[in-house]
Amino acid sequence: MIGSSLQIALGLASGSLVGFTLGLVGGGGSVLAVPLMVYVVGVPSPHVAIGTSAVAVAANAATSLAHHARKGTVRWPCAAVFAGTGTLGALLGSTLGKMMDGQKLLMLFAVLMLVVSALMLKGRSGDSDRAVRLNRENLPRLIAVGGAAGLLSGFFGIGGGFLIVPGLMLATGMTILNAIASSLVAVTVFGATTAANYAFSGLVEWWLAIVFIAGGALGGLAGTHSAHRLAAKRGTLNMVFAAMIAAVAVYMLLRSLGTI
Repeated sequence: MIGSSLQIALGLASGSLVGFTLGLVGGGGSVLAVPLMVYVVGVPSPHVAIGTSAVAVAANAATSLAHHARKGTVRWPCAAVFAGTGTLGALLGSTLGKMMDGQKLLMLFAVLMLVVSALMLKGRSGDSDRAVRLNRENLPRLIAVGGAAGLLSGFFGIGGGFLIVPGLMLATGMTILNAIASSLVAVTVFGATTAANYAFSGLVEWWLAIVFIAGGALGGLAGTHSAHRLAAKRGTLNMVFAAMIAAVAVYMLLRSLGTI
């Protein structure tokens, strides 16, 4: 069943915001997809919101990945190992997520958003290597961090870029721009795995996924271009997005507790 004109408009705007943030900072945007669907678009089931957002996040991430790939910033071997290992984690996590009560899942989701906000405020620092390569030293770290990120991504139906970007930097020492670009490989694969699992159970609203994807494609293009032009101001941008995520998380917690 296709939603109303207002729902379509709200879905398009929400998808644009998610796609823009994914392209700009490589993380944080996808974690907004579920609350946007539940509280803005009006999807009544948290599980349907998670399944639908997974479809949209995977497609939007793939669009942003294509933009970054054309600019040559993706480190494919490292990204492939990370995504390949995390796929198993995403499959397990999404299966566990479907088994949990929807409202409890939203509460845990809100807690996760507060963690995301804190991680974004902390920033991504450390030495960087513009010529990073897959080797015996970073392979075990890529496998371990990839599996953990995939598990959380699948459980909450998020892209997981906020974990993947610092994880890639920690495991390989790659630059933040390379990590943002490479993270989108895993975001795409994790999202697709979670989406397939939820779709198998009939927990995807396909019309809304298409609307989100359309909005995300436009937002992702703008976000990717902005990522290259505003790299020097990334710390300020992270603070703004972190504050927005924290505010949404508090609202979700209050709604779940029946306070508002």
